[in-house]
Amino acid sequence: MATKILQINFQFNVPRADYEQAVAAMADEFAAVPGCRWKIWLMNEANREAGGIYHFESDASLNTFLNSPLVAAVTSHPALSDFSVKQFDVLEAISKVTRGPIAAAASASAAA
Repeated sequence: MATKILQINFQFNVPRADYEQAVAAMADEFAAVPGCRWKIWLMNEANREAGGIYHFESDASLNTFLNSPLVAAVTSHPALSDFSVKQFDVLEAISKVTRGPIAAAASASAAA
């Protein structure tokens, strides 16, 4: 079963410091998402765009997340707009060659 990558990008209309403060308060909620192995937070301040790259253990965990109250809260926030949501399968064998964090995340999940 292929693991999944979720890429979410959006525009923000508040100062960067305000955005970072708001999302820092939510980091523990994202860390607790079932089936999410990791999230990398993204920022392109010049274009007022932010987002995240997520690694999920399965389609089911990714889809559960997309239908969660946490995602609903983020996508309905008045400071955020123009969401782009994309899903990808992970090419695990090739990602291991280029030191993608896929194997490390899988090993950590198996040990837990």
